[in-house]
Amino acid sequence: MKVATKAYGVIEADPCQEIIFSRGLLGFAGYKQYVLLDAERQPFYWLQSVDEENIAFIVINPFLFRPDYEVNIDNEELLEIGLSDPSKTLILSILTIPPEGGVMTANLQGPLVINRDTRFGMQAVLSDPRWKIKHDVLAELRGVRKGRDGPC
Repeated sequence: MKVATKAYGVIEADPCQEIIFSRGLLGFAGYKQYVLLDAERQPFYWLQSVDEENIAFIVINPFLFRPDYEVNIDNEELLEIGLSDPSKTLILSILTIPPEGGVMTANLQGPLVINRDTRFGMQAVLSDPRWKIKHDVLAELRGVRKGRDGPC
């Protein structure tokens, strides 16, 4: 399928890259069809709306910088995307990267939960107070490298 993208212009996307968010994303409920694309730099990806080229999000696997991250969601919610086997889950976090070189943050309170088999997804809203909408990714990475058991 041809997709007009914010980052790469018009591309040919493989149907296996398509993800459907039947309820849309928070603030973007009218946009339900996306493709997940590799970004030029790993470990980042683009989540690109198929319907609007200017709607695209940079996303990352949150476990890369927060190995202790926990996504506790009711099983009933997971059934909405046909998910009963946790090993079939892809979890991504939306990043905010300020244009002027500010702090890159990840939304850990609102993870994207995707069923790898059906390619249906949802955006969860977690109530765990550890997870905020703005986690400093570089600071979190430094914490992973130091080890979280130390005094810092």
